[in-house]
Amino acid sequence: MGIYTKQVGAVSLFIVIFTMLLITIVTVSFIRITLQDQQQASNQDLSQSAYDSAQAGVEDGKRAILQYQTICASDTSANHKVCGDAAATLSSSSCNQGLAGIETITSGEQKVQQTQSTGDVTLDQAYTCVTINLQTANYLGSLDASASKVIPLVAPAGSSFNTVTLQWYSPQDVGAANNYAVDLLPFGSTVYPLVSPWPANRPSLMRAQLFQIGSSFTLANLDASAPTQSDANTLFLYPSATPANTTKLFTSDSRSSPKAAGNGPQAVTCKSSVSAGGYACSVDLTLPDPINGGSRVAYLRLSALYNKTNYSVTLSNGGSPVKFDGVQPEIDSTGRANDLFRRVQSRVEVTDPAYPDAAVDITGNFCKDFSVTDNVADYVASPSCSP
Repeated sequence: MGIYTKQVGAVSLFIVIFTMLLITIVTVSFIRITLQDQQQASNQDLSQSAYDSAQAGVEDGKRAILQYQTICASDTSANHKVCGDAAATLSSSSCNQGLAGIETITSGEQKVQQTQSTGDVTLDQAYTCVTINLQTANYLGSLDASASKVIPLVAPAGSSFNTVTLQWYSPQDVGAANNYAVDLLPFGSTVYPLVSPWPANRPSLMRAQLFQIGSSFTLANLDASAPTQSDANTLFLYPSATPANTTKLFTSDSRSSPKAAGNGPQAVTCKSSVSAGGYACSVDLTLPDPINGGSRVAYLRLSALYNKTNYSVTLSNGGSPVKFDGVQPEIDSTGRANDLFRRVQSRVEVTDPAYPDAAVDITGNFCKDFSVTDNVADYVASPSCSP
């Protein structure tokens, strides 16, 4: 009987030990999960704070570009030397060198704690390196359906260009829901499609309009044209599966005679999938010389018809790339919060000259009820107008 009692005590002891081990394991697991969640939340907070610090650097970069534009606007020195020196300083590859006159940066970084609340000071926020590039390899943008954008075609001093390459419709426009497949139609040059059957994964029909002037410009030049010279042209670029020439001459004008030979929609061969990235559609637009010749001052107006789109515009001269100058500067900013860093690259347009777009711009139907009468009884206070 006594031996049995000792055996019962041993079993109880083992049960207690295993129970304590189980409780310990569960407790340690909960503590570990709690610490991991706390660490993840801290990292997310630091990451967002580092991103905010980088954005602060971008904003100071914008101020530096505005200061540069102000200097150049009032520069009366020979050969615009003051403006040239300011451009060299602004575009320096050294960190924060382009912010001269905007911020006094010490210890290699600019603290942004003054913008924080008291509880956030411990995040130790700063931006460590900001560089500004006035000359960019391309112009990037996005357009909603039926929206337009006017792009100044400006090359660096001493450079010239004769070709504009337009690419549009990226994986962001197609979306993974469509498996990045691009819906294309055979090319039909005589019929403009309707809006209703245009699916979401079909590239926009792009309207590209060129306006340029030469050294001896007159208003009459806008309606004049020659085999190799013109100042205003319009092309409708039709995304198609039909093989077509990748180069188009920007000499036809669909504004005045769209049914004339060569003035209808131009077929652009597009890829059937953008799963590998890039743009679905690409075309090289060869520019005519300005009327009466001389240096070129040119603008490109893009309109996305039937669908939204992302796009890229590049310049070239005889196949050699030419950069944009001061049209869409790039600001590269690195921010820090404690020991975590985030880097941001932004394209900015610090001025918007508000180019004219349309006399009337509406979404949906437009209805106008107009009458002329000398009879008061004919006046209707609330006319009914059904478009």
